[in-house]
Amino acid sequence: MVEIEGVKHYYKGDLQLLQRPKVSIVGTRRPNSYTKAKTIQLAAALAQKGYVVVSGAAMGVDALAHKGAGFSNTIAVVATGLDIRYPAVNAGLIEKIEKEGLVLSRFDYGKRATKWSFVVRNETVVALGGYLVITQADRNSGSMRSAEIAQKFGKKIYVLPHRMGESEGTNDLIKEGVAEVIWDIDQFVGKEKRDAFIEYLKTNPLYEEALQRFGERILEAELQGLIEIQNLKIVYKGA
Repeated sequence: MVEIEGVKHYYKGDLQLLQRPKVSIVGTRRPNSYTKAKTIQLAAALAQKGYVVVSGAAMGVDALAHKGAGFSNTIAVVATGLDIRYPAVNAGLIEKIEKEGLVLSRFDYGKRATKWSFVVRNETVVALGGYLVITQADRNSGSMRSAEIAQKFGKKIYVLPHRMGESEGTNDLIKEGVAEVIWDIDQFVGKEKRDAFIEYLKTNPLYEEALQRFGERILEAELQGLIEIQNLKIVYKGA
């Protein structure tokens, strides 16, 4: 067993991953195609920068985060004993992480998943990361409980931008000022770099020109209130 934040955990895999900088990524079990692509892109970019990606081995965003990071750059925290690979659909993924990465559990062998064990798992996932990223979440979801845990632990929360009516949980976090938006994955991962997208918006470019250059990012910025369109030009309003 290994002790993490004063709590003993069972483990399988490489404990050296605990010594590296870590980011927790969680989200819905039913991500849309945009979230799928961006979750993989984000996890891969973080891994390339030397971060370990932590998630909960669930279907959807969790599995995508583990795969995107690569099995040797990820930690899976599970809600069962280590002899039970749950959910069954992810048994192969969990086995690969056991061999190349690290799997953690606070539960004895033979313990099956319960509502309470998922809460405990989420606490460990959030605690391990330097900050929490939620790539898509509905209201009243497990990912929103993770956001509450992150606030309790004093962890920063980041989310992806989504259209109105999509990912209402993360949109609420933005509206309430609880989370910051990841507008650009490369800029987010390499924080020392200036965000060329924001600097471009501040030049009040023509809307059609901006659409040709940045595509969906312009639409996302408009939906999030970052910009307005006046006289066919973009007016930057700020975050």
